[in-house]
Amino acid sequence: MQRNQDQRSRSAKPTTVHGFAQAGNLAGIQKLLRDNPSLLNDRNPVMAQTPLHVSAGYNNVDIVKFLLDWRGPEKVELEAKNMYGETPLHMAAKNGCSEAVQILLAHGAFVEAKANNGMTPLHLAVWHSLRLEDFSTVKTLLECNADCSAKDNEHMTPLNHVSQGPGNEKLREFLSWHLEEQRKRKAIAACGKTKAKMDELEIELSNIVGLHELKLQLRKWAKGMLLDERRRALGLKVGARRPPHMAFLGNPGTGKTMVARVLGKLLHMVGILPTDRVTEVQRTDLVGEFVGHTGPKTRRMIKEAEGGILFVDEAYRLIPMQKADDKDYGLEALEEIMSVMDNGKIVVIFAGYSEPMKRVITSNEGFCRRVTKFFHFDDFTVEDLAKILYLKMNSQAEGSLLYGFKLHPSCSVEAVAALIERETTEKQRKEMNGGLVDPLLVNARENLDLRLDFDCIDTDELLTITLEDLEGGLRFLSQ
Repeated sequence: MQRNQDQRSRSAKPTTVHGFAQAGNLAGIQKLLRDNPSLLNDRNPVMAQTPLHVSAGYNNVDIVKFLLDWRGPEKVELEAKNMYGETPLHMAAKNGCSEAVQILLAHGAFVEAKANNGMTPLHLAVWHSLRLEDFSTVKTLLECNADCSAKDNEHMTPLNHVSQGPGNEKLREFLSWHLEEQRKRKAIAACGKTKAKMDELEIELSNIVGLHELKLQLRKWAKGMLLDERRRALGLKVGARRPPHMAFLGNPGTGKTMVARVLGKLLHMVGILPTDRVTEVQRTDLVGEFVGHTGPKTRRMIKEAEGGILFVDEAYRLIPMQKADDKDYGLEALEEIMSVMDNGKIVVIFAGYSEPMKRVITSNEGFCRRVTKFFHFDDFTVEDLAKILYLKMNSQAEGSLLYGFKLHPSCSVEAVAALIERETTEKQRKEMNGGLVDPLLVNARENLDLRLDFDCIDTDELLTITLEDLEGGLRFLSQ
């Protein structure tokens, strides 16, 4: 009796949109959709499949094309999911419907879509190939760069599903070859990205004058971290790097803050830090005036810096010169910072004069265990200051005071360096370093304004800073 019911069921003519999709009745579907366009994405009651699911799963390519090209009030849901989370592409792949797979992919179907069990269309195409020893659908998906290394919820790749049985050698060889080719392509792509990132870093470093030892260290870190990216792209497993906490030692104006910002960009660029944010703090941002204020105040700044760099400028001010000062809470702030330096959520840079920083280094026995990189920022030479002046003049942002101005050809690096050496003292240069350049340029522009007549109409002269202007600016600065 059951057999007779099945025969009657098979011989019955389909009347629903899903029945027509299964039977390949294009004319039937066309009429139904003309009469009722809302049936385009109708779900059947058991599997929650759309007509596109059904027609793709039965390789009824004329209907698949018709549904994909439908120009009604609604558009076909290309990524619709049935009760198992399978898209129409999954249905075509699991049934070996290579033509339907090609059409769906040509219309933009997502080749890496995952079902509820985490399987991609390639996983299901491999299952079909194992049953019927036909891997044409697998080939079609791979030609569209389906990922051979994709893992399902059981952490199985498509290749993992192919057993070592005697009938599976060809499929295993085919998948293995494509897996290796994909790894090579990823490595080549990673190589291109690596070079682009290294070029980006070099641009940042070109804006830093001097500090050759530190630049070398930054390049070493960058190259190592970017090579790790390439190693992972090749499928190699390597340990994750953790950036070290650092101390920047040197006088004001020697570029410590600028280098910290470059370092933030570098660590974010290679994926070690989630942001490139550099949170700059001093004692007043961390230390409270009364008992119980310092801890919460410091923790708020640490929270703000999380995911990036906490740059503690003039860090030696956290430690009083007289240890007997019981009312000073700077040491409490330092201990709060030290307590989070092992959690990997933040990179801390302590900055300050070399000699006073010794107080910080000796104040906590865990300091040198946590802070493993010490960089000395030497005072700038007059040649360095001249180069910084040139860099600043060539990178003025629109809206800045010196935007649109330029240096006279007589203002060579050598001439500017000689001028700075003649018009400033060694003590002045040591105290200001790079901080000397901005006020010098502002004063030089004021000197230009003072020197020009109101009836001057020479546009070049109106915007050109001369050696005379720089000299006037330096003299005003010295006063």
